[in-house]
Amino acid sequence: MELKQIESFVRVAELGSFTKAAQALNIPQPLLSRHVRQLEVELHQNLLMRNGRGVTVTEAGLVMLEHGRGILHQVTVAQEELGSVRGALAGRVSIGLPPSLSKLVTVPLTMSFRQALPHAQLSLTEGFSVLMVESLRAGRLDMAVLYNPAPSPDLEMQVLHEDTLVVIAGKKRQPLTNTALLKNVVQLADLAKLPLIAPSGPNAFRLLIDTEMQRLNCKPNIVLEIDGLNAILELTKEGLGYAVLPAYTLSNFASPQDFTTHRIEKPKLRSQLMLVWSARRPMTATHKAAMQLTHDVVSQALQANS
Repeated sequence: MELKQIESFVRVAELGSFTKAAQALNIPQPLLSRHVRQLEVELHQNLLMRNGRGVTVTEAGLVMLEHGRGILHQVTVAQEELGSVRGALAGRVSIGLPPSLSKLVTVPLTMSFRQALPHAQLSLTEGFSVLMVESLRAGRLDMAVLYNPAPSPDLEMQVLHEDTLVVIAGKKRQPLTNTALLKNVVQLADLAKLPLIAPSGPNAFRLLIDTEMQRLNCKPNIVLEIDGLNAILELTKEGLGYAVLPAYTLSNFASPQDFTTHRIEKPKLRSQLMLVWSARRPMTATHKAAMQLTHDVVSQALQANS
């Protein structure tokens, strides 16, 4: 029984798919299938039931899955403890960040990580909250900073920051931006009349806007769907529409002075920023230290830019 066979089986069982597991492990699918089959032959057990829609874990597979997770965790712990013999925590930590925060926290987080965990390896990935949840479940990320994640029994969560979304306008406004409706305080229902530049789904801010406006029996007036934060702000700066984002996202832009921000009321668009990790995989000492660093750096950065 080899470690690569165990890891291959665990990923397939967790993701319910050979294709997704091969992508998560970054290995060819035929090789992954061979690893799992070799493990089944060695154990004289069918661990997975294959079907056209994926795989189902057998009763024997559930037993092996529990032991397999424990084995993989113990290997990680052993690697850490061997690193601690040298007097420092070691290992690899992968952290996901949303685009709206990436520029604000990447440098201070990297510097803090190198100072506190010089023998550990840091991997930072940028992505939308909904997509990073899948990466957490697949084991591609150890932890992620997410907006408004849905409660789930396989995820642990910790609140980092609570904020409200604002209307962001460029000072260079065009006639189509309907400036008559734009006041210091904008009622949520008025977003149905303002031309908005918004990310397409899946995006936590877009989902929040759509959901809250639906409660008022109206919908946002989306004139442009753009998935890049800088592109949204560039178009907003040129007066082609308005953005609805947290005010601190302007720190990602080279010239935040080119914008004005306007509060949204009745109701406010409240957003929670959470630190999220998998409940299925025990945290190592390195992961726990990295989690505390992430919590501190993100909280301090947002307080400084609030």
